[in-house]
Amino acid sequence: MTTTIKKNDFIDSVADALQFISYYHPKDFIDAVHEAYQKEESKAAKDAMAQILINSRMCAEGHRPICQDTGIVTVFLKIGMDVQFDSDISVADMVNEGVRRAYTHPDNVLRASILKDPAGKRQNTKDNTPAVIHMEVVPGNTVDVQVAAKGGGSEAKTKFVMLNPSDSIVDWVVKTVPTMGAGWCPPGMLGIGIGGTAEKAMVMAKESLMEPVDIHELRDKAASGAELTRVEELRLELMDAVNDLGIGAQGLGGLTTVLDIKIHDYPTHAANLPVAMIPNCAATRHAHFVLDGSGPSLQTPPSLEDWPEITQDIGASGRRVNLDEITKEDIASWQPGETLLLNGKMLTGRDAAHKKMQELFLSGEGLPEDVDMSGKFIYYVGPVDPVREEVVGPAGPTTATRMDKFTDYILEKTGLIGMIGKAERGPAAIEAIKKHQAVYLMAVGGSAYLVSKAIVGSKVVAFPELGMEAIYEFEVKDMPVTVAVDVNGESVHQTGPAEWAVKIQDIKKS
Repeated sequence: MTTTIKKNDFIDSVADALQFISYYHPKDFIDAVHEAYQKEESKAAKDAMAQILINSRMCAEGHRPICQDTGIVTVFLKIGMDVQFDSDISVADMVNEGVRRAYTHPDNVLRASILKDPAGKRQNTKDNTPAVIHMEVVPGNTVDVQVAAKGGGSEAKTKFVMLNPSDSIVDWVVKTVPTMGAGWCPPGMLGIGIGGTAEKAMVMAKESLMEPVDIHELRDKAASGAELTRVEELRLELMDAVNDLGIGAQGLGGLTTVLDIKIHDYPTHAANLPVAMIPNCAATRHAHFVLDGSGPSLQTPPSLEDWPEITQDIGASGRRVNLDEITKEDIASWQPGETLLLNGKMLTGRDAAHKKMQELFLSGEGLPEDVDMSGKFIYYVGPVDPVREEVVGPAGPTTATRMDKFTDYILEKTGLIGMIGKAERGPAAIEAIKKHQAVYLMAVGGSAYLVSKAIVGSKVVAFPELGMEAIYEFEVKDMPVTVAVDVNGESVHQTGPAEWAVKIQDIKKS
């Protein structure tokens, strides 16, 4: 029996799903983070997960994005052979129209992050199109749709290897995960594709991340004595091995780095063992729906009772800092791992702004007259546009390591004394921080809406043509951060995981 899918039903369903996942975490993910939060023994990691959970509930209540990076859209379509479309545009065009409507929705504007001409001018398409679309024709008379919005920070940590058939997949994963740092915002999931060809492994890894967190069910199956497939054995083995690394939430060291391991496999050539690994971050965003010709398929809002009641009084333990009066002598007293509450004015800037600043200095022109960075802090962020009464939209940190290559030059030329971002800094940046007696502070990735509530003033001061990558001046009140690299170059992203890797082994022995 042939089914007819109308154009507007398809478009409306895609747009609805993308809006929905921008502010609702899947319940299985919330449950998994809450369980990890309850058992976590590392204070820094526990505090980070508390912020993730608090932010998640706020976004569910306020219908605003979980993360300022609202992702690149990936869509998996399984189109029934007995389906016909009542449409004057292609299936891909219908998907992209759904993306366009979702990302420009006036009540919940989502950040446009997609750039055309990626090896050239890198111009923003302004509506987050086009999506990355995978289509398969299958038996049946429905259209099965899975949509995801994948953040750039986690996508950047994608890994691929062509192993020899005799090599250990577990050894490769355990060796590789620490090289990914914390820019993928753990705790999250790892999607792994094994077999096929290089591109097949990558697609399988991505598609595996559409599945719910169900590692507990697999553990119960193993405990019952039921026979496991090799893929199921690998999931359990890798889950334990990765968490034993002690990387922890946000890379601060702790018991939980991954909430689940997902694996898809496919037959491969006898000479090959392709393995792809893609992390999913703390802003896990995916939805599934089926079109059967009866109209649009819209998402069902969850109950707010699904979210745990988490409270956090950072003010009780955090040191309040006035950024308008800060000195180098002040920052020299800050200790790695210490919680600070920032107050006053800071500037923002990320990849494009750093590149432009460097070009201006090299040309002899220097920074615009209104931009004085001496003695200031810079926040690596590309905020979402505000709606209604908001000062700024969700404004969580971006991955700091992308700015590492600029750090020494920018600190020297501008007189900046501090930087704020997410995840670790690399050796070159740490050396520059030590050389210039500056500091690096970490905000929690995956808590963008929560962070934005600490921003009480916002204005663009330079490079407005860069859109969300412009330089803003933010005024903040009690913005929570952690001292991640002190003036002596000590990094909590090095000391924390190393300490917890040892502690986990001690726990297992006891």
